[in-house]
Amino acid sequence: MAERREKVKAAMLHAWTCYEKYAWGMDELKPQSKTGENSFAGLGATIIDSLDTLYIMGLKKEYNKARDWVAENLDFNKDVHTSVFETTIRVLGGLLSAYDLSGEPMFLKKAQQITDRLLPAWNTPSGIPYGSINLATGDSNSPGWSGGNSILADLGTEQMEFIALTQRTNISKYKEKAERVIIQLKKVFPSDGLLPYYISPDSGQIDHGGKVTFGAMGDSFYEYLLKVWVLGNKTEVVKHYREMWEQSMEGMKSLVKKSSDGYTYLAERAGNQMIDKMDELACFVPGMLVLGTDGATPQKADEYLNLAQELAKTCYNMYRMTNSKLAGENYNFNNRMQVGTSWNIMRPETVESFMYLWRKTGDQKYRDWGWDIFQAFETQTKLPTGYTGLRDVNTGEKDDKMQTFFLAETLKYLYLLFSPSTVIPLDEWVFNTEAHPMRITPRVDEPIALEDQPVIIETTKASQLRQEYRQHLKGRRRGIDQRVN
Repeated sequence: MAERREKVKAAMLHAWTCYEKYAWGMDELKPQSKTGENSFAGLGATIIDSLDTLYIMGLKKEYNKARDWVAENLDFNKDVHTSVFETTIRVLGGLLSAYDLSGEPMFLKKAQQITDRLLPAWNTPSGIPYGSINLATGDSNSPGWSGGNSILADLGTEQMEFIALTQRTNISKYKEKAERVIIQLKKVFPSDGLLPYYISPDSGQIDHGGKVTFGAMGDSFYEYLLKVWVLGNKTEVVKHYREMWEQSMEGMKSLVKKSSDGYTYLAERAGNQMIDKMDELACFVPGMLVLGTDGATPQKADEYLNLAQELAKTCYNMYRMTNSKLAGENYNFNNRMQVGTSWNIMRPETVESFMYLWRKTGDQKYRDWGWDIFQAFETQTKLPTGYTGLRDVNTGEKDDKMQTFFLAETLKYLYLLFSPSTVIPLDEWVFNTEAHPMRITPRVDEPIALEDQPVIIETTKASQLRQEYRQHLKGRRRGIDQRVN
């Protein structure tokens, strides 16, 4: 496995070096054009998204240059609208993870600065945030194409980061904004736990006939219900997140179907109509189910693991069935499994799930499947100037973008798949949806009333435990350094 791990590390170094050469300081590299572009308000997204990957892989020189850029050049005063969701998971998540790994206070200060600029998006009648914000002015709105609605995966994927920031700064406003969203969602939560992906920021109401999916626009909401529970060390304060997640998993059973060629998949639903389509994005579900086995009854744990293994097999075959051996963006299952949208932008979800399954089962096939996918990336997407996605997984035609998540997630999960389980152990760390690991930190504040506005009471015990955590963090950093080198 050491040889495979080193190959992945070499891929990261190639991707990083090309970004550094052609697009330094910009959000993303365009490898074919040999230039960069700003897709995320010009915040140097590739740099921030890569910090923890560089750190974990022991690429010290590259990490130090990235850290220095963040300290000296990162400027959040951008007079442009950008996604609240993407900024949270990539920038805030990347900064928090870099802080937890390195202990450098500068990262926490920067994390607080960007979050303060995001907060106006939560100033809505319902507390459901708008999807877009101008980082300079605070002007916020939701996109016209959504009819002014906010998106489930956007509004439900800030809780980890905002709660973690409160835990590390002792400033409650971040957690309060994020958890007010869960309070509102709890009021409209369906009995099957499956929310449609459009929610009004004005009224907080859902479109009951709207689309339900574990793919694009729905996915990470369900992921964060579980992971906020894990992040909070599964204490009483976060029990309601686990309960909501289990309710959603029961509802998800109604979407599990099998194609005529034997592949288990997750369908989508619009009103009462089933849609036989599954996004590659939904291939995060096997990993989520594995993570959810801890804390489940033995019967439930077996159910979760069995479904995870079946879905992972489907996701692997999404890759194997194309000419390039890379998966399309989504698949139709009207009869047999067939590529729908045919591009591949080097997404991480399938190898992410393999990492969890390998750590849970020890089954070598998950490492072999991940190696197959990595080799396809090397063969199909690698250029002398970086890595780029495919416009079509059957023709092999290339696009011109190296997504930041290829460095933040895809290569990190592959590296961890081929590493001992002691590298970022899952009983100490939990990954945000951009694969940024955050240290599990017991929630020691008072439980919030789910029907009311949150009233956060800081107790003497909370303060004491927080101090103990900080001492614990100081003691652990040396161990992290030893493991990753």
